[in-house]
Amino acid sequence: MAPLRKAINVHSVPLDETAQGTSGTQCYGGVVDPDWSVGSVANGGYVLALILEACIQFQSSTTHLDPIHVTAHYLRPTFIAPFTVCVRPIKTGSGFTNLSAELLQQGKVKIMAHVIFGTNAPHVRDKVNLNLNPPSPYARRHPLYTHPSEAIVLPLRHTWKFHPHVKWTEERDIIAKNKSDSPNRTNSSTVGGGGLEWGTWFEFVDEEEKITSPSLAFLVDIFLNTPTLLPKSERVGLTTSWFPTMTMSIEFKNKIPPPSTVHAGRTVGLYSSGRFMTAPQGRHDVYVEVWTAPSRIGEGEPSENWRDNQVCLAIATQMALTLPMEVNEKKARESNSKL
Repeated sequence: MAPLRKAINVHSVPLDETAQGTSGTQCYGGVVDPDWSVGSVANGGYVLALILEACIQFQSSTTHLDPIHVTAHYLRPTFIAPFTVCVRPIKTGSGFTNLSAELLQQGKVKIMAHVIFGTNAPHVRDKVNLNLNPPSPYARRHPLYTHPSEAIVLPLRHTWKFHPHVKWTEERDIIAKNKSDSPNRTNSSTVGGGGLEWGTWFEFVDEEEKITSPSLAFLVDIFLNTPTLLPKSERVGLTTSWFPTMTMSIEFKNKIPPPSTVHAGRTVGLYSSGRFMTAPQGRHDVYVEVWTAPSRIGEGEPSENWRDNQVCLAIATQMALTLPMEVNEKKARESNSKL
């Protein structure tokens, strides 16, 4: 059972046949870790972390070391098997570098990604320091209500194979917003509004784990999907489901602060919301924020202004489907039969 820091393991390999003759391309390889899967298919955020790690290694000898943004399209499920990531430079400027990356298994492209690198800090050409940080009254504040020291730990979904490596908590104040009698419910006189919300403190249990840029790609894919947040009356017939990601975009907002008395090293706050769910296949949108945490779960004490020192590390959006869990298992069986 590998912790995430060991499961995000890629190394340089010879060029894949599909990348031969492509100028500047480098390939990286590894094996998808079975612990970081949902059912029988690799977790989408974990697989994107593998791609991001390959891109970070590609950029390691340049001046643009920090991932700024990534957009990924998931063409096929990624299975517990060897993989190759081929990274190609598209454009390099003074402030940003654009890369394309593809993850392949058995010669088939599973994920296509566009990654932007730069320096996650003020640029020398910035003439104005524009930001929306506290104490500005327009600044976004930490969205969780409960301090980690007072949070109640809950079991994770049984289909998440990585549950022995992590733990999360309950955010009752946020979940209450989803109730049928909540003021958040809408009617014919409502302007805007609607949707569902969710939040948690999320912690890696391995003491040597730490939050990294690749692990943020995994973390933005941790949430309860819109269909599962609905009351039973609104999801009649829904059984144990798989929510495969079709597209995902991540923006890395702030540098990851080192562990300190005000920032935990392997704990984050997660907040998500979803507003729409439509045909086909129960596709739905998800918006996610990843925030620093003031302490580990069950530790520390809440100070009056504990939120003031916390920063948003990443935001993400994705489109996901709602499929029976049997589809997940069937696709894995079909893949294994071809190995």
